[in-house]
Amino acid sequence: MKNSWVLLLILGFASAHAAIQDKEIVYQDGDTVLKGYLAYDDIYKGKRPAVLVVHEWWGHNDYARKRARMLAGLGYTALAVDMYGDGKQASHPDDAGKFAGEAKKNMNTARTRFLSAMNLLTNQSTVNPDKVAAIGYCFGGGIVLEMARMGVDLDGVVSFHGSLTTRTPAEKGKIKSRILVMNGADDPFVTKEQIDTFKKEMHKAGADFKFINYPGAKHSFTNPDADTYGKKFNLPLQYNAEVDRKSWSRMQEFFKEIFQ
Repeated sequence: MKNSWVLLLILGFASAHAAIQDKEIVYQDGDTVLKGYLAYDDIYKGKRPAVLVVHEWWGHNDYARKRARMLAGLGYTALAVDMYGDGKQASHPDDAGKFAGEAKKNMNTARTRFLSAMNLLTNQSTVNPDKVAAIGYCFGGGIVLEMARMGVDLDGVVSFHGSLTTRTPAEKGKIKSRILVMNGADDPFVTKEQIDTFKKEMHKAGADFKFINYPGAKHSFTNPDADTYGKKFNLPLQYNAEVDRKSWSRMQEFFKEIFQ
């Protein structure tokens, strides 16, 4: 009994002194300055899998950082990346659309920015560079799918309510990562035709993918701020707490599968 109490005291002391370590981190892609956010939990010892977090079309904001911290709490080292440069953010859909459109227009630039972030992350002392995944939301979901199409060497990618369309469909045998797509079945931005085209593309490319359509879920279903944005800008956005929980849980299962 005494030994049990001692063990509990030790564990309690460790928990009290273990914490998520986070910091803003500046890196570069050529001449472009990028502003990321790194997070890990020091209760976990040794090297661990790493996860890149790609932001919504609003840019690298608190939501992307929140997800990085959540991943840190699960035992990963996470980096919320900057795809726009200089930590640029949009406060209006018009600007967000311009930023996202510009990034999607030149996927080679997007790829080099993503790889710069990936290089930064895999060189962290807490990271096992052989175990790396990426997740993305909305715009970010589309970006991680594009990285998979381009053959970036990732164990897996997860898209939450992300865009499915592409100008350069995947070539057979080029995709190296496993793919998990979680979509809102009532998302007006993603049509049945787009879903069918995406699935055909993945099958043709020989990809290992899973597509989950959540009934009743609309666009941006994981973001608690979606309702506010939707009302403010008259956009079909809606947070869905149940689907947020389910999709996050499914991501965790996916990571256990790819990192085992």
